[in-house]
Amino acid sequence: MSNHAASSPARHTVPAIVNRKVPVRHKNTEYRNREYLSEKEVGQVIDAAAGAGRHRLRDATLILLAYRHGLRVSELVALRWDQVDLTQGLVHISRRKNGVPSVHPLRGPELRALRRLERDYPETPYLFVSERKAPLTADTVRKIVARAGQHAGIEFPIHPHMLRHATGYKLANDGQDTRAIQHYLGHRNIQHTTRYTELAADRFKSFWQD
Repeated sequence: MSNHAASSPARHTVPAIVNRKVPVRHKNTEYRNREYLSEKEVGQVIDAAAGAGRHRLRDATLILLAYRHGLRVSELVALRWDQVDLTQGLVHISRRKNGVPSVHPLRGPELRALRRLERDYPETPYLFVSERKAPLTADTVRKIVARAGQHAGIEFPIHPHMLRHATGYKLANDGQDTRAIQHYLGHRNIQHTTRYTELAADRFKSFWQD
């Protein structure tokens, strides 16, 4: 090794960061004025999913179940057939984020959709799968919901967690007991549930008697 090479300082390649742009995540209020959907809007999103795409039954069913059972996207993609009892009309809900598990009843629309789903996607342990029969990813579900929202004509971008919030507000507006809503959504802390009852319009129905 030459004296020049030995005396030269070591050189390190440093990535250039000049003018590199990093995507900025804005506040939710800059994308939409609320973080939930109304019951009517959910129906429109389900109808839109059912009317477009190669997997319209799967997509409409996952939106229906996410709404009816207040499922987080992580709970939705992890849902397995061994959690579902189509004979008795029951589904075992395993909650994430240290939530409380529970057993929910399945109603007519869900039972009919799930029976069709079982026929169309046989021999898969998970309810919602890709063409390769692998469970859907959370990112795929987000794209499915966002696309259905666009096709439904919702005027702001939507995401799966808005369906869970829609469940809470729907039950609160129906006058359901706060404790019951808490257990239905799997909240350990009731303060996470009271956000729905605090905004329930029915609280103010008796204020004016026109």
